[in-house]
Amino acid sequence: MKKIIYVLFAAMALMQTSCQNDPLEDIDKGNWNNERNVLEIKFENQVGNAQVVRVDDQTGTINLAINVDAVPNLSNIVIKEIVLSYGAKSSVKEGEALNFQNAQNSAELTVTSPTGKSRKYIVTASSFRETLVGTYDIDNLIVYGGTGPEYGGGAVLAMTDKPWIWSATEGPDKELDNQLIFEMTGITEEGNTYGKFTNTAGPDGKYADFVYIGTPVTDVKKFYRQIPKGEGKWLRNYATGTITFTFADGTTKVGTFENAGTENLGNGKTKTITNNAFAFNLNGTDDWDKIYTDYDKFVKKPRRFWIDLTKKQ
Repeated sequence: MKKIIYVLFAAMALMQTSCQNDPLEDIDKGNWNNERNVLEIKFENQVGNAQVVRVDDQTGTINLAINVDAVPNLSNIVIKEIVLSYGAKSSVKEGEALNFQNAQNSAELTVTSPTGKSRKYIVTASSFRETLVGTYDIDNLIVYGGTGPEYGGGAVLAMTDKPWIWSATEGPDKELDNQLIFEMTGITEEGNTYGKFTNTAGPDGKYADFVYIGTPVTDVKKFYRQIPKGEGKWLRNYATGTITFTFADGTTKVGTFENAGTENLGNGKTKTITNNAFAFNLNGTDDWDKIYTDYDKFVKKPRRFWIDLTKKQ
Protein backbone atom coordinates (compact mmCIF):
# COMPACT_ATOMS: atom_id res chain seq x y z
CA MET A 1 0.00 0.00 0.00
CA LYS A 2 2.84 2.37 0.89
CA LYS A 3 4.45 1.75 -2.51
CA ILE A 4 1.23 2.73 -4.25
CA ILE A 5 1.02 5.98 -2.23
CA TYR A 6 4.65 6.84 -3.11
CA VAL A 7 3.96 6.24 -6.79
CA LEU A 8 0.85 8.47 -6.66
CA PHE A 9 2.81 11.31 -4.98
CA ALA A 10 5.58 11.01 -7.55
CA ALA A 11 3.09 11.14 -10.40
CA MET A 12 1.39 14.24 -8.93
CA ALA A 13 4.76 16.01 -8.50
CA LEU A 14 5.68 15.24 -12.09
CA MET A 15 2.36 16.66 -13.32
CA GLN A 16 2.88 19.89 -11.31
CA THR A 17 6.38 20.30 -12.71
CA SER A 18 5.18 19.84 -16.27
CA CYS A 19 2.52 22.55 -15.77
CA GLN A 20 5.02 25.23 -14.63
CA ASN A 21 6.36 27.75 -17.20
CA ASP A 22 9.86 27.10 -18.48
CA PRO A 23 11.86 30.32 -17.72
CA LEU A 24 14.07 29.66 -20.74
CA GLU A 25 10.96 29.63 -22.89
CA ASP A 26 10.09 33.15 -21.65
CA ILE A 27 13.58 34.32 -22.54
CA ASP A 28 13.30 32.78 -25.99
CA LYS A 29 10.00 34.57 -26.53
CA GLY A 30 11.41 37.90 -25.29
CA ASN A 31 8.81 38.16 -22.52
CA TRP A 32 11.47 39.48 -20.14
CA ASN A 33 12.59 42.43 -22.25
CA ASN A 34 10.79 45.74 -21.73
CA GLU A 35 13.69 47.89 -22.98
CA ARG A 36 12.70 50.49 -25.63
CA ASN A 37 15.55 53.01 -25.82
CA VAL A 38 17.23 54.89 -28.62
CA LEU A 39 20.93 54.29 -28.00
CA GLU A 40 22.31 56.20 -31.00
CA ILE A 41 20.80 58.06 -33.95
CA LYS A 42 22.35 59.85 -36.91
CA PHE A 43 20.62 61.90 -39.64
CA GLU A 44 21.91 63.11 -42.97
CA ASN A 45 23.71 66.46 -42.59
CA GLN A 46 23.77 66.09 -38.81
CA VAL A 47 26.61 67.87 -37.03
CA GLY A 48 28.01 66.36 -33.85
CA ASN A 49 26.27 63.67 -31.80
CA ALA A 50 22.58 63.59 -30.90
CA GLN A 51 21.73 64.06 -27.22
CA VAL A 52 19.30 61.27 -26.22
CA VAL A 53 17.49 61.53 -22.87
CA ARG A 54 14.98 59.06 -21.41
CA VAL A 55 12.59 61.41 -19.60
CA ASP A 56 10.38 58.79 -17.93
CA ASP A 57 8.87 55.35 -18.51
CA GLN A 58 6.93 56.50 -21.56
CA THR A 59 8.73 59.49 -23.07
CA GLY A 60 12.14 60.70 -24.14
CA THR A 61 13.84 63.54 -26.00
CA ILE A 62 16.45 63.69 -28.76
CA ASN A 63 18.24 66.94 -29.59
CA LEU A 64 20.52 67.35 -32.59
CA ALA A 65 21.88 69.92 -35.05
CA ILE A 66 21.35 69.88 -38.81
CA ASN A 67 23.57 71.77 -41.24
CA VAL A 68 20.96 73.98 -42.89
CA ASP A 69 23.47 75.23 -45.46
CA ALA A 70 23.43 71.74 -46.99
CA VAL A 71 19.64 71.20 -47.14
CA PRO A 72 16.90 73.43 -48.64
CA ASN A 73 14.58 72.91 -45.65
CA LEU A 74 13.95 70.58 -42.73
CA SER A 75 10.94 68.77 -44.17
CA ASN A 76 12.70 65.58 -45.26
CA ILE A 77 15.68 64.68 -43.06
CA VAL A 78 16.70 61.05 -43.56
CA ILE A 79 17.86 58.77 -40.74
CA LYS A 80 21.24 57.31 -41.68
CA GLU A 81 21.62 55.14 -38.59
CA ILE A 82 19.56 54.21 -35.53
CA VAL A 83 20.65 51.86 -32.75
CA LEU A 84 17.97 50.57 -30.37
CA SER A 85 17.75 48.40 -27.26
CA TYR A 86 18.01 44.67 -27.95
CA GLY A 87 14.94 43.44 -29.79
CA ALA A 88 13.22 46.87 -29.90
CA LYS A 89 11.63 48.34 -33.02
CA SER A 90 11.26 51.95 -34.16
CA SER A 91 8.32 53.54 -35.94
CA VAL A 92 10.83 55.22 -38.27
CA LYS A 93 13.63 53.11 -39.71
CA GLU A 94 17.00 53.76 -41.30
CA GLY A 95 16.55 55.27 -44.75
CA GLU A 96 13.22 56.87 -43.79
CA ALA A 97 12.78 60.56 -43.03
CA LEU A 98 11.32 62.88 -40.40
CA ASN A 99 9.73 66.26 -41.06
CA PHE A 100 11.07 69.02 -38.82
CA GLN A 101 9.45 71.82 -40.81
CA ASN A 102 7.27 73.29 -38.06
CA ALA A 103 7.41 76.04 -35.47
CA GLN A 104 9.22 73.82 -32.96
CA ASN A 105 11.51 72.11 -35.51
CA SER A 106 10.41 68.83 -33.92
CA ALA A 107 9.13 65.41 -34.93
CA GLU A 108 8.22 62.16 -33.17
CA LEU A 109 9.28 58.55 -33.27
CA THR A 110 8.13 55.63 -31.12
CA VAL A 111 10.27 52.73 -29.93
CA THR A 112 8.51 49.50 -28.92
CA SER A 113 10.02 46.73 -26.77
CA PRO A 114 9.64 42.99 -27.53
CA THR A 115 6.92 42.87 -24.85
CA GLY A 116 4.91 45.60 -26.56
CA LYS A 117 5.71 48.51 -24.26
CA SER A 118 6.49 51.80 -26.04
CA ARG A 119 8.31 55.08 -25.52
CA LYS A 120 7.62 58.20 -27.60
CA TYR A 121 10.63 60.38 -28.37
CA ILE A 122 10.33 64.06 -29.28
CA VAL A 123 13.15 64.77 -31.75
CA THR A 124 14.19 68.43 -32.04
CA ALA A 125 16.51 69.66 -34.78
CA SER A 126 18.32 72.94 -34.30
CA SER A 127 19.76 74.79 -37.28
CA PHE A 128 23.52 74.66 -37.58
CA ARG A 129 25.79 76.93 -39.58
CA GLU A 130 29.53 76.49 -39.53
CA THR A 131 30.83 79.62 -37.81
CA LEU A 132 34.31 79.08 -39.19
CA VAL A 133 33.24 79.80 -42.78
CA GLY A 134 34.23 83.29 -43.95
CA THR A 135 37.16 85.63 -44.50
CA TYR A 136 39.42 86.79 -41.67
CA ASP A 137 42.12 89.43 -41.32
CA ILE A 138 45.14 88.42 -39.26
CA ASP A 139 45.54 91.07 -36.56
CA ASN A 140 48.41 89.83 -34.44
CA LEU A 141 50.62 86.89 -33.46
CA ILE A 142 50.87 86.44 -29.70
CA VAL A 143 53.11 84.09 -27.72
CA TYR A 144 53.00 83.05 -24.09
CA GLY A 145 56.38 81.60 -23.21
CA GLY A 146 59.22 81.39 -20.73
CA THR A 147 60.83 79.03 -18.27
CA GLY A 148 59.68 79.30 -14.66
CA PRO A 149 56.61 81.55 -14.95
CA GLU A 150 56.10 81.05 -11.22
CA TYR A 151 59.40 82.92 -10.79
CA GLY A 152 58.54 85.67 -13.24
CA GLY A 153 60.06 83.93 -16.24
CA GLY A 154 56.85 83.90 -18.30
CA ALA A 155 55.41 86.65 -20.47
CA VAL A 156 52.67 87.24 -23.03
CA LEU A 157 54.16 89.09 -26.01
CA ALA A 158 53.28 90.04 -29.56
CA MET A 159 55.96 88.71 -31.89
CA THR A 160 56.12 92.13 -33.53
CA ASP A 161 57.01 93.70 -30.17
CA LYS A 162 60.53 92.38 -30.71
CA PRO A 163 61.34 93.21 -34.35
CA TRP A 164 65.11 93.01 -33.82
CA ILE A 165 65.00 89.26 -33.16
CA TRP A 166 63.34 88.49 -36.51
CA SER A 167 64.24 89.07 -40.14
CA ALA A 168 63.51 92.58 -41.40
CA THR A 169 62.24 91.18 -44.72
CA GLU A 170 60.49 87.99 -43.58
CA GLY A 171 59.58 88.63 -39.95
CA PRO A 172 56.22 87.92 -38.26
CA ASP A 173 54.93 91.35 -39.34
CA LYS A 174 54.65 89.96 -42.90
CA GLU A 175 51.71 87.86 -41.73
CA LEU A 176 49.68 90.82 -40.53
CA ASP A 177 48.33 91.77 -43.97
CA ASN A 178 47.32 88.16 -44.70
CA GLN A 179 43.75 86.98 -44.97
CA LEU A 180 42.40 83.52 -44.15
CA ILE A 181 39.46 82.32 -46.25
CA PHE A 182 37.52 79.28 -45.02
CA GLU A 183 35.06 77.23 -47.06
CA MET A 184 33.08 74.19 -45.89
CA THR A 185 32.80 71.24 -48.25
CA GLY A 186 31.21 68.48 -46.16
CA ILE A 187 30.48 66.60 -42.95
CA THR A 188 32.12 63.36 -41.85
CA GLU A 189 30.28 60.22 -40.73
CA GLU A 190 31.04 61.32 -37.15
CA GLY A 191 29.30 64.67 -37.70
CA ASN A 192 32.44 66.79 -37.96
CA THR A 193 32.74 69.58 -40.52
CA TYR A 194 35.58 69.93 -42.99
CA GLY A 195 36.63 72.06 -45.92
CA LYS A 196 39.43 73.99 -47.53
CA PHE A 197 41.09 77.30 -46.74
CA THR A 198 43.39 79.81 -48.34
CA ASN A 199 46.07 81.71 -46.47
CA THR A 200 46.71 84.66 -48.78
CA ALA A 201 50.05 86.49 -48.70
CA GLY A 202 48.41 89.93 -48.62
CA PRO A 203 49.51 93.06 -50.52
CA ASP A 204 53.19 92.54 -49.67
CA GLY A 205 53.12 89.04 -51.19
CA LYS A 206 55.14 87.65 -48.28
CA TYR A 207 54.85 85.17 -45.43
CA ALA A 208 56.95 85.07 -42.27
CA ASP A 209 59.91 82.67 -42.28
CA PHE A 210 59.87 82.35 -38.45
CA VAL A 211 63.63 82.32 -38.10
CA TYR A 212 65.03 83.75 -34.87
CA ILE A 213 68.10 85.78 -35.86
CA GLY A 214 69.57 86.22 -32.38
CA THR A 215 72.25 83.96 -30.91
CA PRO A 216 72.03 81.19 -31.89
CA VAL A 217 70.07 81.62 -35.13
CA THR A 218 67.15 79.16 -34.91
CA ASP A 219 64.37 78.14 -37.27
CA VAL A 220 61.19 78.00 -35.18
CA LYS A 221 58.66 77.22 -37.90
CA LYS A 222 57.81 74.04 -36.00
CA PHE A 223 56.20 76.29 -33.39
CA TYR A 224 54.69 79.12 -35.40
CA ARG A 225 53.87 77.85 -38.90
CA GLN A 226 50.63 76.39 -37.59
CA ILE A 227 48.57 77.41 -40.61
CA PRO A 228 49.99 76.47 -44.02
CA LYS A 229 50.92 79.02 -46.64
CA GLY A 230 48.56 79.14 -49.59
CA GLU A 231 45.87 76.44 -49.67
CA GLY A 232 45.18 73.67 -47.22
CA LYS A 233 42.43 71.62 -45.60
CA TRP A 234 40.70 71.89 -42.24
CA LEU A 235 38.65 69.54 -40.06
CA ARG A 236 36.62 70.70 -37.07
CA ASN A 237 36.04 68.03 -34.42
CA TYR A 238 33.05 68.96 -32.30
CA ALA A 239 33.66 66.16 -29.80
CA THR A 240 37.15 67.41 -28.89
CA GLY A 241 36.64 71.11 -29.74
CA THR A 242 39.68 71.12 -32.01
CA ILE A 243 40.55 72.15 -35.56
CA THR A 244 43.10 70.21 -37.59
CA PHE A 245 44.98 71.97 -40.39
CA THR A 246 46.46 69.74 -43.09
CA PHE A 247 49.46 70.91 -45.13
CA ALA A 248 50.15 69.99 -48.76
CA ASP A 249 52.63 67.31 -47.67
CA GLY A 250 50.02 65.67 -45.41
CA THR A 251 51.42 66.91 -42.09
CA THR A 252 48.94 68.37 -39.63
CA LYS A 253 48.68 70.95 -36.85
CA VAL A 254 45.92 70.93 -34.24
CA GLY A 255 44.49 73.97 -32.47
CA THR A 256 41.24 75.52 -31.31
CA PHE A 257 39.03 78.34 -32.58
CA GLU A 258 38.46 80.80 -29.74
CA ASN A 259 35.83 83.48 -29.34
CA ALA A 260 36.23 86.84 -27.62
CA GLY A 261 37.20 86.61 -23.96
CA THR A 262 40.08 86.52 -21.51
CA GLU A 263 42.09 83.38 -20.88
CA ASN A 264 43.71 82.90 -17.48
CA LEU A 265 47.20 81.46 -17.95
CA GLY A 266 48.13 81.28 -14.28
CA ASN A 267 50.88 83.10 -12.38
CA GLY A 268 49.11 86.41 -12.94
CA LYS A 269 49.21 86.12 -16.76
CA THR A 270 46.20 86.47 -19.05
CA LYS A 271 45.46 86.69 -22.76
CA THR A 272 42.53 88.74 -24.02
CA ILE A 273 40.96 87.90 -27.39
CA THR A 274 39.08 90.84 -28.86
CA ASN A 275 37.26 89.04 -31.68
CA ASN A 276 38.49 85.54 -32.54
CA ALA A 277 41.75 83.64 -32.50
CA PHE A 278 43.26 80.32 -33.44
CA ALA A 279 45.12 79.01 -30.40
CA PHE A 280 47.81 76.34 -30.28
CA ASN A 281 49.53 74.65 -27.35
CA LEU A 282 53.30 74.50 -27.90
CA ASN A 283 55.84 72.08 -26.47
CA GLY A 284 58.94 74.09 -25.75
CA THR A 285 61.69 72.95 -23.37
CA ASP A 286 62.64 74.66 -20.10
CA ASP A 287 66.04 76.36 -20.19
CA TRP A 288 66.92 77.73 -16.76
CA ASP A 289 70.19 79.14 -18.08
CA LYS A 290 68.23 81.39 -20.46
CA ILE A 291 65.38 82.35 -18.15
CA TYR A 292 64.05 85.93 -18.61
CA THR A 293 65.48 86.19 -22.15
CA ASP A 294 63.65 86.62 -25.47
CA TYR A 295 65.42 83.47 -26.66
CA ASP A 296 63.81 81.50 -23.82
CA LYS A 297 60.32 82.90 -24.43
CA PHE A 298 60.18 82.57 -28.21
CA VAL A 299 62.63 79.76 -29.02
CA LYS A 300 63.21 77.44 -26.06
CA LYS A 301 60.02 77.49 -24.01
CA PRO A 302 57.06 78.87 -25.99
CA ARG A 303 53.92 77.57 -24.30
CA ARG A 304 50.92 78.84 -26.24
CA PHE A 305 50.45 80.69 -29.52
CA TRP A 306 47.48 82.77 -30.73
CA ILE A 307 46.72 84.08 -34.21
CA ASP A 308 44.34 86.96 -33.51
CA LEU A 309 41.65 87.43 -36.16
CA THR A 310 38.84 89.73 -37.26
CA LYS A 311 36.10 88.23 -39.38
CA LYS A 312 35.29 90.34 -42.43
CA GLN A 313 32.38 88.30 -43.85
